[in-house]
Amino acid sequence: MPENDASAVGGWVAPGPRDLSSPARFLWWLVRSQPRRIAVGAALGSLWMIGLTVPPWVLSHVVDDGLVAGDTTALVGWSMTLLAVGVLNAVLAISRHRTMTKIRMDASFRTVRAVVRHTARLGASLSKRVGAGEVVTIGIADVQIVARSMTVTGPGFGAVVAYAAVAVVLSTISPVLALIVLAGVPLLAVSIGPLLRRIERTGTDYRAHQGRLTTRLVDVLSGLRVLNGLGGKQIAAERYGRQSRELVVRGYQVGSPASWVTSLAGGLPALFLAAVVWLSARMAAQGEITVGDLVAVYGYVAMLVVPVSAFIEGGGDITSALVAARRIITLLALRPEHDGFGAPVEPPSGQGPLADPVSGVLVRPGLLTALVSARPKEAIAVVDRLGRFTDTDATWADVRVDAVAPDQLRERLLVADTNAELFAGTVRDTVAGRHAPDDNRIHAAVRVAVAEDIVDALPGHLDAPVAPGGSTLSGGQRQRLRLARAVYARPDVLLAVEPTSAVDANTEAVIVDRLRAARRGLTTVITTTSPLLLDQADEVVFLADGRVAAAGTHEQLLRDNRAYRDLVSRTQEGTVQA
Repeated sequence: MPENDASAVGGWVAPGPRDLSSPARFLWWLVRSQPRRIAVGAALGSLWMIGLTVPPWVLSHVVDDGLVAGDTTALVGWSMTLLAVGVLNAVLAISRHRTMTKIRMDASFRTVRAVVRHTARLGASLSKRVGAGEVVTIGIADVQIVARSMTVTGPGFGAVVAYAAVAVVLSTISPVLALIVLAGVPLLAVSIGPLLRRIERTGTDYRAHQGRLTTRLVDVLSGLRVLNGLGGKQIAAERYGRQSRELVVRGYQVGSPASWVTSLAGGLPALFLAAVVWLSARMAAQGEITVGDLVAVYGYVAMLVVPVSAFIEGGGDITSALVAARRIITLLALRPEHDGFGAPVEPPSGQGPLADPVSGVLVRPGLLTALVSARPKEAIAVVDRLGRFTDTDATWADVRVDAVAPDQLRERLLVADTNAELFAGTVRDTVAGRHAPDDNRIHAAVRVAVAEDIVDALPGHLDAPVAPGGSTLSGGQRQRLRLARAVYARPDVLLAVEPTSAVDANTEAVIVDRLRAARRGLTTVITTTSPLLLDQADEVVFLADGRVAAAGTHEQLLRDNRAYRDLVSRTQEGTVQA
């Protein structure tokens, strides 16, 4: 599916290939995505910064025209002007802060939306290529770092304007002082360049290690029950602790230059202020400038602490944002493993037969078909090809499934994996999935999956919370809720992988009866070796070495195919012994 198909949703446009070509271009995309707000932020930042230069100028007139000249009227007039300027600056500061907060939030939400949209597009291939911890770290840490860098567009731009304004004003007082300011401030900013390069270098390494560690934490938490049962919890904890200490060491390597940048952002402007004030005081003592000019110069240079600090902090923010943006665009640049070809086509209007040329499987529409193999992976491979989870030549009513747009395909053809994720939420949300919840339909789907006992036992019933991954439920309960979710979606074609493998025989028999009735007239494919399911299937396809070895009803295959009979007999004996 082309990158920009359906990318404009509600005024939101996904980043294009050029926007993902470098971290700097990604940051520029965030700026271009909200030009009006950025312009307002830059204007307010500039007005606020320039506004900070006005009080020293007014104060110089308070001193020269009021105090030194002994003019009470001038003193009161300039004092009231100073008060008005202070109030105006306060209003500008509030407006600037509100606008910059909106800019940062927009950048944050825009980045999150791009990441969520793309991870959904990657689908099943995501977990094979990116660890869960990496995605979590990107969604929490990197997004916020990138959003914080947007502050440069307001106070950062304003700092440049204010710096130029101060230099111009100082030139009217003393060209020497103006020259010192013009030359000194860039030197201060350049002095932290090596520190910023070190932050970018060590930060990249730190982020990579942080993503791996978060992935390990997610894996440990999701497998905690298994670790407890195997006695491996202590080993996992020690390994996590060792890697955490390594991350702390790497964090110090990033924190050391970062702390220097923070310190220099406050210290260097103060030293610069002291040097300029000392020089201007000598000039005032020698009569080269007035006392009011001395007060104004002090105020101007003191005000320069704000833009110079903004320069230095902005440089640090941009450096950190480039590291974070590199991680984000690396994820966004991943292409789905099976992205189809050419322009997407419409799915077939009817249910149509499903055909897999690799195995020779032909699924007739409107029937309950069972795929059987002595090696379950062979049956699952067929489902993956029919469901477009892998490279495929499979067709649906003579339309290649990999030529159909994924969102349209998933709307009508659903693969129900036994390991499908259960997200945190209520039982209602879990069963409804991405569809609008309807309690009557939810209860019907729960009944088909024989999950009424789960709902009835939980406090709140449909409103009861489900933990992430269904960790508070048993394996059989999770499997039945997954099946209920698949039934609720009511796709034209349902491909279910071992949907009853974790339930007992009695429950399995009820499930297959109810599923058959609920899916009457719709196409359903099940991978299984359970005799109970096979006996209820309209057609059974027996696979050997990944190819169709026989097809027919369960009774026909039991009578005519010895390999099938032996497989089902072993399965039945194993079930009885269990």
